[in-house]
Amino acid sequence: MEQKKSSTRKLTIKLSKIFSGFFDSSKAGGLILIVFTAISLLLANSFLAEPYSQLINYKINIPQSIFHLPHNVVGWINDGLMTLFFLLVGLEIKRELLFGEISTVKSAMLPVMAAIGGMIVPALFYALATKGNSHFSSGAGIPTATDIAFAIAILSILGSKIPNSFKIFITALAIIDDLGAIFIIALFYGGHIQWLYLLGMAATAALIVFAAKRGNRNMIFYLITGIILWFFTLQSGVHATIAGVILAFCIPFDNGKNKSLANSCMHNLQKPVNYLIMPLFALVNTAMLINSSMLQTLGSSLSIGIFAGLVLGKPIGIYTGAILSHRLKFAEINANITKTMLIGGGFLGGIGFTMSIFVSNLAFQNINFINTAKLSIIIASITAAIIGFTILNKSSKAINQ
Repeated sequence: MEQKKSSTRKLTIKLSKIFSGFFDSSKAGGLILIVFTAISLLLANSFLAEPYSQLINYKINIPQSIFHLPHNVVGWINDGLMTLFFLLVGLEIKRELLFGEISTVKSAMLPVMAAIGGMIVPALFYALATKGNSHFSSGAGIPTATDIAFAIAILSILGSKIPNSFKIFITALAIIDDLGAIFIIALFYGGHIQWLYLLGMAATAALIVFAAKRGNRNMIFYLITGIILWFFTLQSGVHATIAGVILAFCIPFDNGKNKSLANSCMHNLQKPVNYLIMPLFALVNTAMLINSSMLQTLGSSLSIGIFAGLVLGKPIGIYTGAILSHRLKFAEINANITKTMLIGGGFLGGIGFTMSIFVSNLAFQNINFINTAKLSIIIASITAAIIGFTILNKSSKAINQ
């Protein structure tokens, strides 16, 4: 029995080429996000603040009389380009469901239960902090998601000190977290439903699935129908970026072949998303003028709710979900993953950034609430990242001693 346990501890998990590519691309993307966030904040608080604000809010004159379309640079990035980010996330979710770490019930339950805990507990922390203030109630979804790029960037700094099994767990957790965030956006942050466009959206998705079943592997076909799907989704009242996820689940993986259309899409999207779209998202969404009055809002229940949700709720929820699922025999924790690592990983889950900022744009109409939420997200994400890195670094030293 002891020999079996010993051999289990020595077991190493070899990362697939696809996962390695995704991991390497995302870790670089996370570091770039940090740089562009800093640039955005510097520009917004410098003598270039006014021209910079005019640039990112520049109106793109498209006839609005018939169709509702994004009307400025920020809108096209958040509703348009970010659809490609969601397409990449959707493809990664689908790949993991079909062939990866969450392809079986047993393997999926650990990150699934950890992710569920990591969504429910932060929302509860936020709800408790903002109780009695109806203006802030719509922000409960803000602290529920994990930023894949930033979490992987932290793990990449730790390198080989962290076992591959833990890297895969955190990546799967972040992916499932994003899936949860996608459902939250679709259910709670859409507009008034336009049923005719919703029908067109469903019909377009059905056409794509039918074509895939018939063996259509023409990238141009999926590009054109994807744009049509995006348009119908935008007009339907469901948030436009959800079209990316729907399209991802329609594109075929062909039993996991490396040259499948889905794998080709993932390969082609990773660099544009991580090196162009995400930096642009950071540039236009973190351009906040930080002054004394804004700093005073950090004591508001909105700010406290976000901070408590990400820095406390996330690690508590993730750790509790993982341990409970293991003790109830729903899932099994790999022998290479210690409880200390789970705590450290829980704090990495508190790096909300991209998805949290995205949800804050949808949750509030008041620009002061939005900016307070964004500043709180940045502070909470940095705090969670530092704590998570410190815990994981110390745990790896303890194991290697």
